[in-house]
Amino acid sequence: MNVPLTPLSLPTGYIDLSKRRVSPEDIIKCEERYNKSKMVHSILRHVAEKCSVPIEDLYTSIAWPLNKKYGHAVDAFKLSITNPDVWESSTFATDAIKNELIGYISRRLTPQPTKVRADVEVTCFGYEGIDAVKAALRTAEARNTQDTQVKVKLVSPPLYVLTSQCLDKATGISTLEAAIGDIEKHIKAAGGSCVVRMAPKAVTESDDAELAALMEKRQRENEEISGDEEESDPEAEGAGDA
Repeated sequence: MNVPLTPLSLPTGYIDLSKRRVSPEDIIKCEERYNKSKMVHSILRHVAEKCSVPIEDLYTSIAWPLNKKYGHAVDAFKLSITNPDVWESSTFATDAIKNELIGYISRRLTPQPTKVRADVEVTCFGYEGIDAVKAALRTAEARNTQDTQVKVKLVSPPLYVLTSQCLDKATGISTLEAAIGDIEKHIKAAGGSCVVRMAPKAVTESDDAELAALMEKRQRENEEISGDEEESDPEAEGAGDA
């Protein structure tokens, strides 16, 4: 006996998938792997178009062997920036393909440094005064290495800006925290104080623009004050002549 199909039982031609039956942990893992695969495909497509080779050949000779060895080709791509030995297990049909792939990976996947900033007010009304402030601020740069650099800029007394650029944001924040600790220790020993106006945090180009505008504003204010002081008082000059 043939049973007629109802509208609900008609085949749609699609596989019914839903995230509702997938655990949150599996969703994150799948999305991460999907994004990695998109990145690999984008890189290989670029190389295939530049070198006029089938993208399937690049998957067969490069991406899939790296997947087996490193878990995912994109992880191998990132590692290759600092460790060229990654390519020993890969087969390149031509040197042009190898050079284009390595060069494109270097341009696209090299991590960009993160800028971290902190704002502090440093004052000292003791005997050493400004000399104590200068010495305290120098301690912020005393721990500088090739990988972690701290720079101190004056906005206008007593406000100073500490900045650091590094590949790891957490390292930059901890570096500035240590620098602020050195400043506090030194300035307090001289009878001064260090007040943190903005704790260390990663900043954007917009934050830098706001800081530049603030520094320019403070500079104009200082110039106006200096100009007022240089102006003479006509009444005082008249009294002197009398």
